[in-house]
Amino acid sequence: MPNILLVTGEASGDLHGAKLALALRELEPSIDLVGVGGGHMAQAGVRLVPDVARVDAMGVPGIQQLWKGWRTLRQLSTLVKQTPFDAIVLIDSPGINLRLAKVAAKASQTIIYYIAPQVWAWGRRRLQLIRKVIKHVLVILPFEEAYFRKEGIICDYVGHPLLDELPRSFDVRQERKVLDLKPDEMVLGILPGSRTKEVQSLLATLIDAGHIIQQQYPKLQIVMAQADSLSDSLVERLLGRFSSVKLIKGKPSEVIAASDLVLVASGTATLQAALIGTPMVIVYRTSSLTYQIGKRLVTIPYIGLVNILAEKELVPEMIQERATAKNIAQEALSILQDPTRQRVMKENFQVLRKSLGNPGASKRAAELILAEIRL
Repeated sequence: MPNILLVTGEASGDLHGAKLALALRELEPSIDLVGVGGGHMAQAGVRLVPDVARVDAMGVPGIQQLWKGWRTLRQLSTLVKQTPFDAIVLIDSPGINLRLAKVAAKASQTIIYYIAPQVWAWGRRRLQLIRKVIKHVLVILPFEEAYFRKEGIICDYVGHPLLDELPRSFDVRQERKVLDLKPDEMVLGILPGSRTKEVQSLLATLIDAGHIIQQQYPKLQIVMAQADSLSDSLVERLLGRFSSVKLIKGKPSEVIAASDLVLVASGTATLQAALIGTPMVIVYRTSSLTYQIGKRLVTIPYIGLVNILAEKELVPEMIQERATAKNIAQEALSILQDPTRQRVMKENFQVLRKSLGNPGASKRAAELILAEIRL
């Protein structure tokens, strides 16, 4: 019976890990899956490692995050030293996963990386480590395969897992009905991210931007999509003075589909919005220290995944000092009041979707992982 360790860090990794686990079990029903993740992976039949939590980090970590990360790394290091796995699959979260990879390689474990570190954007220094300790890299962005292979790293493009999760189209009126929204009034969606620090940084600004837009459209409905990874108490506290905002938990795709436009924190949700076909404004803000460090490391002109894939600015990016409520609202209004701009944006989203290929990323990744085990 093959046994595999799956290790992920953030909320999106938990979802992708769960999809991968289901695909692995479908192809190899007897497989034993152990992992570090969250509720989605547990529901998919992964036996979570006791007392080891996901590490959700953004920017320069604080003392508490460093302590959690060190403790998790120490526990997992002990596990991979003492337990022979047929394969260790690292999913995203390079901060902790690449450190664990060093330990696992010394223990002669077979290491596969699914959803590779974005070294093409920053962190080329990590390429040498990846080349040395990772046996096979499975990537989810089309251009990554050639990039890693050029660097002498065994790599395969499996497609993007979001294509497995999203239907080809949504019925806007039906989604609004399900979310208890008025079908004929404008809807503004707010997706402030899945990490506590980014939500604390962005949420109030995004809602203030919504209220500015509401001055032009008094019947505007403002809806926030709460990520499963965010605690109810945190969101309730942050929304305390914003009673007019409708909160929807655990249904980001539905909120995006029901919206005329979304204000979205930079991350996977930007690609999610593009695949659904909803116009957006991308927003990013972090601490001054993190931003200054990032500016010196990042080697590409865009921060939004949609723009990175398109290699041009399909979607406006409000970054750091530009990420004010006034600026965000002005950009959003410019889109809402310009049908031609909306149409062009949606047409570009369709081209982007086609560039990602067909659904089935999780299954293709599972097939490659099992092939490595059987070699």
